[in-house]
Amino acid sequence: MSQVILVNEKDEVIGSMDKMQAHEEALMHRAFSIFIFNANGKMLLQQRADEKYHSAGLWTNACCSHPMPGEETMDAATRRLKEELGFTTALSYKFGFTYKSGYDNGLTEHEYDHVFTGFYDGEIFPDISEVKDWKYFSLTEIHEMLKANPENFTSWFIIAFPKLESYLAGIH
Repeated sequence: MSQVILVNEKDEVIGSMDKMQAHEEALMHRAFSIFIFNANGKMLLQQRADEKYHSAGLWTNACCSHPMPGEETMDAATRRLKEELGFTTALSYKFGFTYKSGYDNGLTEHEYDHVFTGFYDGEIFPDISEVKDWKYFSLTEIHEMLKANPENFTSWFIIAFPKLESYLAGIH
């Protein structure tokens, strides 16, 4: 089974645990979210595969996951971007935040989320077991979609997107 890194509110490691058990017990663990932009300033969103254990079929940032025990978060982010979307690009750490979100299936994401950004204009080769669809959208389009249909987006994207916008605008 896949393991996650348990952390406290300061992102200090306090142990590790099976990923599903951490989600069942709502224990805080380390995660990351990657936001990819193209040369036109549009943001890459992916639609999660219908087979995902939560938030299936919802739109979200380019890639999000958890580092494994002993793995640096940047290394995990680079690895998962390649696994999920079939490409690599230089990533830059921006900030971290915590959130807690429950789901209909009884699982809870309680994460210290590390936010990374990158730029990419090449071909995308998604893993269809992870990604149903993908598309670049302008920030204005994303705002309009979030306002009209927030239920089409993952809970962490709804939280992280405005935080990233504020960070990029220098408001933090």
